[in-house]
Amino acid sequence: MRLLLGMIFGAILTVAFTYYYDSMQTSSVATGTNASTNRTMVNWDVVETNWNSFKIKAQAGWADLKARVDRS
Repeated sequence: MRLLLGMIFGAILTVAFTYYYDSMQTSSVATGTNASTNRTMVNWDVVETNWNSFKIKAQAGWADLKARVDRS
């Protein structure tokens, strides 16, 4: 149980510190000599799109499961 909680906590810390690091960097659309050194590690727009897609699929799956349980 502690191993599982440690893995979850580690994943949360990794995402949090990556977000913090990226929030301190300049925009990824910057050009010039500093553009390659100040690029973010994660494209957060893509992460947000994927997260919203996951939430919609999870809600649809939950609604489907709930409807199946209600029918039986």
